[in-house]
Amino acid sequence: MSPVRSFLAWLLPTALLVGSIVAVPLLVLAPGGLPRFRRLRDELHEVVRHNERLREEVRQLDGQVQALRRDERAIERIARDELGMVRADEIVFQFPE
Repeated sequence: MSPVRSFLAWLLPTALLVGSIVAVPLLVLAPGGLPRFRRLRDELHEVVRHNERLREEVRQLDGQVQALRRDERAIERIARDELGMVRADEIVFQFPE
């Protein structure tokens, strides 16, 4: 093997190794590297928690909807509490607050 070829055969892997040793930490620690990954991971966890809270809220609301479809007392309670409705045979007393 010629000396130039031998030198290139040694230089190329060494240059790649040194380049990797320098480039990888720079790329990992760059703002688009590991810090961005951690921010995105934290954001993902927050979104997952938020979605779980929303799923629980949807389950509760679905339970309320089912109760309203099946239970006439629930409908009456809402009509009385939220709409201020009374039956025709009831007398309403209003007191100043």
